[in-house]
Amino acid sequence: MSDSPLLEATENQARARVALKAALAGEPSHAYLFRGPRGAGKRAAARAFAAEVLAAAAADPEDARRRALLDPSPHPDLVWLAPTGAQHMVEEVRERVIRAAAYRPFEGGKRVFVIQGAEAMRDESQNALLKTLEEPPEFVHLILLSSDQEGLLETVASRCQAIDFAPEGEPDEIAAAARLAAGDLERARLLLSARGRELRAEAERCVGAALEGECAGAPWKALLDRAQAAGGDAEDAAREALEEGAKAGIKRSAKEISDGAKRAGRRRRTEILELGFELCALWLRDLAAVGAGAEEVVFNRDRLEKLRAQTEGLDPALARRGAELVQETQRGLELNVSEELALEALFFRLEALFAS
Repeated sequence: MSDSPLLEATENQARARVALKAALAGEPSHAYLFRGPRGAGKRAAARAFAAEVLAAAAADPEDARRRALLDPSPHPDLVWLAPTGAQHMVEEVRERVIRAAAYRPFEGGKRVFVIQGAEAMRDESQNALLKTLEEPPEFVHLILLSSDQEGLLETVASRCQAIDFAPEGEPDEIAAAARLAAGDLERARLLLSARGRELRAEAERCVGAALEGECAGAPWKALLDRAQAAGGDAEDAAREALEEGAKAGIKRSAKEISDGAKRAGRRRRTEILELGFELCALWLRDLAAVGAGAEEVVFNRDRLEKLRAQTEGLDPALARRGAELVQETQRGLELNVSEELALEALFFRLEALFAS
């Protein structure tokens, strides 16, 4: 067995790598659930694992592995099902997985079915999949990928061997995300994603601009842009889900679909903007902690060097007052104040505070 693709795919996932290598050393299970946050490497690991399963049962292992590793793969015995919108279509799951699993391999001795975003299957699809999970043909292996296990029925999850994937990131970054999220798992996952990292960086830049007296460049607009982009993505996803539901027979008018999608977008936009405020306040709180010699209570543990540099000559009391101003402005947004004007006023007040 050539496991270098699997080693590469699970480079930062030691537990998953050990479990998958052990499976390949014996007889792989008929069903796996790769679970963990988005961006943890589940897709790459599933493709590498599927390639090894197919290669082990092929007359030409190297050729089978090579074709299975391609994305999209031309290997006829690798079926990869990803949701076309917010949800998997019921008929696609039935045709491409449940019914197709009854047919013998086109070549070699194995067939592998990967369901990406398994939590996006409707309950109808998940219930229909149960018999395939319970009594699959001996040549069939199923791999379900899930970033939100709560979306999976327990009857489905319990019939799969779970392979856990941890959030990718340096230990200090993971520790910082956990503290900044205050126990909220979804928020921690967001902070470890590309969007979350960008939001943290924008919050730090905004506070840095106030410290340096450079707020004339309107650094807060980047926070608004991040929130707007997240809201737009959420609105599009919600609209797709609602439209698919309408096609499946759920009665909704065009206005109901439009209004529902807009509500989802506004909710997500508000969530991201509020997180931006909180990140600014926590950065200022950390500046006060570092300035007071209390680094052990810092939230942004992966940014200590930057925090130390910014505290030079800074009165910790001013940083604490700055955090209070951010929180006061955030609460004021509940009164339907213009977000852009509120942010502009906030950062010029912070600039004046630090200049004093």
